Amino acid sequence: MEFKKVMIEDLDLKDKKVLIRVDFNAPLNEKGEITDDARIRATLTTIKKAVNDGGKVILMSHLGRPKGKVVPAMSLKPVAGRLSEILNIDVKMAPDCIGPEVEKMVGSMQSGEVLLLENLRFHKEETDNNPEFAKKLANLADVYVNNAFGTSHRAHASVVGITEYFDVNAAGFLMQKEIKYLSNVLVNPGRPFIAIIGGAKISGKIDVIENLLDKVDTLLIGGGMMFTFLKAMGKEIGNSLLEEDKIDLAKETLDKAGDKLLLPVDCVIADEFKEDAKIKLVSIDNIEPGWIGVDIGPDTVRKYYKCIIEAKSIIWNGPMGVFEMDPFAKGTIEMAKAVAESTENGSVSIIGGGDSGAAIRKSGLEDSMTHISTGGGASLEMLEGKVLPGIASLTDKND
Repeated sequence: MEFKKVMIEDLDLKDKKVLIRVDFNAPLNEKGEITDDARIRATLTTIKKAVNDGGKVILMSHLGRPKGKVVPAMSLKPVAGRLSEILNIDVKMAPDCIGPEVEKMVGSMQSGEVLLLENLRFHKEETDNNPEFAKKLANLADVYVNNAFGTSHRAHASVVGITEYFDVNAAGFLMQKEIKYLSNVLVNPGRPFIAIIGGAKISGKIDVIENLLDKVDTLLIGGGMMFTFLKAMGKEIGNSLLEEDKIDLAKETLDKAGDKLLLPVDCVIADEFKEDAKIKLVSIDNIEPGWIGVDIGPDTVRKYYKCIIEAKSIIWNGPMGVFEMDPFAKGTIEMAKAVAESTENGSVSIIGGGDSGAAIRKSGLEDSMTHISTGGGASLEMLEGKVLPGIASLTDKND
């Protein structure tokens, strides 16, 4: 599917102030150090393009959820430091994202320099999509580029409101890549086309399941959500995660899906929800009262492996168990190995962002996947068939 939005490569950036919305929402530890710079690295191609074309590059992002207040622990300063190291140039850090001091720093920029604005969400007006705030951001630049796929499902000032103040709103390379892969696999997948859907709750994924049922050949279910499906089938699930109010919905989905939807045949159960808990491997017919389901079992992995290895297109959204705890991560890691093997044999594998991406990185197999999305919520909404406001607000290419 052709990407029909104006791209950064369609613009003349020389000596222009280029305002790029990026997603630098990187995880920080207690010391304020970046623990995973995947999102920073994902946008480098676009930043380097703007720098090499002689633009005055102004980057803006959010980090965390400061809820309109200045929270020093959520400053983007560590990102400026990491970006300086990666680009091997001095990335200057602004004290805010708007205001006289920021305007002065932008006004003194030379072509090829990079300035990172402070956390957009230190201002409540960002998430409110406040037009005055959006205008102040827009006034900093001549050109606007959105490369933040991960926030493009949010109608925020730096994503949507700002586009009202530019004649042309372009997409960065990461945005193009994300849309290309996610759209292509939904519109024109190689067959067999399978989806692996995990995560904690049916409520968070039911729209994805509904949208994919008509498109995929097989849908493999794992994660905490599997227990609501099992309960809907009348099975004992012990103290496993259950959405009581979604049991009827699970029944309807099972009836509608028929043979397309596969559920686990065995699972790992624990007596407590902690790493050193006692664990047992049981069939889904033998989950004991009081015990908690924490992972899919090896028979399920073998069953799912056959589908994965035969697939030509694979979408994966959501882990198979409580992958954050090592004893309960095996199912997810074994599935990652299967997807990696299938990809090496020529299938196209698209991994949703958020927990899915984190799980793949934990397995060490990220380089074996076709594409790992940088956007959890954004990729989820695309898989639900929704139009993302941040993409809709970009300028269409004239045919």
